[in-house]
Amino acid sequence: MNYTLMFYESQEDFAARTDPERQEAYLAGWTHYVHALREAGVVVFGSGLYAPETAATLKRRGGDMVVQDGPFPETKEQLGGIFVLDVPDMDAALEWAARGPVDTVEVRQNIPALK
Repeated sequence: MNYTLMFYESQEDFAARTDPERQEAYLAGWTHYVHALREAGVVVFGSGLYAPETAATLKRRGGDMVVQDGPFPETKEQLGGIFVLDVPDMDAALEWAARGPVDTVEVRQNIPALK
């Protein structure tokens, strides 16, 4: 079964990605995690996302789609990246999510592709 792990990061986490003094420590956690996922052979797909301020959000208003720059939700954490894993069940997906180098991970089972 495929599960998507959605990793949420704070503004401080996003800033650490490009801060020369914190970047190495930030990337080390992800490097170790990605290596473990690949070694286990459970990764279907994975990708980090650019910072929220690079986003655009489409919102329907009165039948028209309106573009809003930046993220729509007003939250302390934003989606920083995803992994799709092929694991036997939700418990296995949760175990992998708990090993990630962030504090908040949402896990959802994927709906099988239409044939």
